[in-house]
Amino acid sequence: MSLSPLLNASPVIQLHALIAIAALLLGAVQLWRTKGDRLHRALGRVWVALMATVAGSGLFIWTIRLWGPFSPIHLLSLFVLAMLWRGVRAARGGNIAAHRRIMQGTYIFGLIVTGLLTFIPGRTMYAVAFGPQGATPQKLAIFAALVILAAAAGLYAARGARVPG
Repeated sequence: MSLSPLLNASPVIQLHALIAIAALLLGAVQLWRTKGDRLHRALGRVWVALMATVAGSGLFIWTIRLWGPFSPIHLLSLFVLAMLWRGVRAARGGNIAAHRRIMQGTYIFGLIVTGLLTFIPGRTMYAVAFGPQGATPQKLAIFAALVILAAAAGLYAARGARVPG
């Protein structure tokens, strides 16, 4: 593992990665802790701002070009922005079940799934995780174990989330 590929990437990619990691961690906290209290709402506002920044900055990363400078990942950025808007609207409208479903889905697809796609060979995070020699069986096993651990913790957090009564 080496941070040099990320440190040598464009400032947009650096910002995108840093904010995505912050959103990933804060989102995990939000999934884990009690829902609906003042802190949940405050942290939720920060998370939505982080996610909007991640999605917005993603629109300016053009390393995969399928349609001019754009790729399917850019469609995902637009989708995340729309889902954030829908999730906030649902919460403000009192539809907490829809809010929870939308925000959990945005976390899973907007951060987890797309985050895993950054580890495709040739991408910056692949170079960060696996180094210049690339993936070896041992590195892949460690990576897979970390992904499984993170997924298990996320599922546990989502199932054990407490809503004040």
